[in-house]
Amino acid sequence: MTRWILLIVVLLGVVASSISLVGLKHESRQLFIELEAATQLQDQHQVEWSRLQIELAWLGEAHRIEQQAAESLNMSEPDQMGLLVLEDG
Repeated sequence: MTRWILLIVVLLGVVASSISLVGLKHESRQLFIELEAATQLQDQHQVEWSRLQIELAWLGEAHRIEQQAAESLNMSEPDQMGLLVLEDG
């Protein structure tokens, strides 16, 4: 009789640990899927950040700002240019 009780207890322990193992394996897979999605999102944000940094550097170039100001204000080079020199004294 005690052997049957011991066998049942061991059998219940094996079944419980098997069920626990399956549940933990499922949870592990779910967490891995979430990790991969977060990694992919991080990569997309890194690409976007790099693109914005390049765009910011391009927008900040002095030559481009000068050219855009000249175009929007209809500025042009003068036809003739003269220099006026003043002497001390």
